[in-house]
Amino acid sequence: MGGKGKTIVPTVSKKSLGKRIYEYRYFYFMFLPVFILFLIFNYIPMVGIGISFYDWNIFGDKVFIGLENFRNLFQSNMFWRSFRNTLSLSFINLLLSMIFSVGLAVMLDDLVGKRFKKIVQTILYIPHFLSWVVVASIFTMFLSPQNGIVNKIIEAFGGNPIYFMVDKSWWTPIFLLINRWKETGWGTIIFIAALTGVDQEMYEAAKIDGATRLQRIKSITLPSIQNTILVVFVLNLAKVLNIFEPVLVLYNSSVYDVSDVIGTYVYRMGILNQDYGVSTAAGLFKSVVSLILVTASDKFSKKVNGEGIL
Repeated sequence: MGGKGKTIVPTVSKKSLGKRIYEYRYFYFMFLPVFILFLIFNYIPMVGIGISFYDWNIFGDKVFIGLENFRNLFQSNMFWRSFRNTLSLSFINLLLSMIFSVGLAVMLDDLVGKRFKKIVQTILYIPHFLSWVVVASIFTMFLSPQNGIVNKIIEAFGGNPIYFMVDKSWWTPIFLLINRWKETGWGTIIFIAALTGVDQEMYEAAKIDGATRLQRIKSITLPSIQNTILVVFVLNLAKVLNIFEPVLVLYNSSVYDVSDVIGTYVYRMGILNQDYGVSTAAGLFKSVVSLILVTASDKFSKKVNGEGIL
């Protein structure tokens, strides 16, 4: 202990990088598989970006053509159709995801019985773990114009069978409905966790003051998880253009006008048509647009909350 009037400054021992790595070696071992996966599937493939500037084929023959692939891409009506569909489907799906996930989390938070709450949560989480192929098969059977239960009900009321999956006017709402059925329960997890941190005394005080349930949600619940909602929104915005698998298993040539997205366009051009230069250019364009969206969202976050999340 120091004498009177003296300030004791604790000394911090500086360890070398090697010693710190050895001291926390088990944490690094735990992190290593994740790092390797990211390296293999996220960073090493970025070397292939250069293909967008070449006339390249599967045998390795390549001729440098500069921006010709981008010129062909931007002159393609199919590409701009897929770009518009990607934006519309992704943004509508994102907004519905936020609305349904937050709403469902608030509803679950109001459930009194813990056992019943856990059962409801488990039931809602299960669809997330189903493969999109399985989900597509289930809904295709339900919506089949021949034997589907939905069309059987329509016929029972005197209506005519509807070809939901090949009808342009029906495909988009069906697609969004299937997405919400599969992912809404899983999307509530973060918001339910955030709601556990809300001060319960504020709810009690609001009840004493005569506030209704909707008033408590509006004045206490939503403001308390506002930052969490914004963070989740920006993080999901980074993946907004990556929509691919759900469209691939649900779309068909009859509904290309409303269902074809950049992911399926890249798949057809690269894998099926073997036009690797144009498909790589489309993928690079999608990545640039995603970067712009995330950066703009971060700036918006700084204006709203005074700080960004990136």
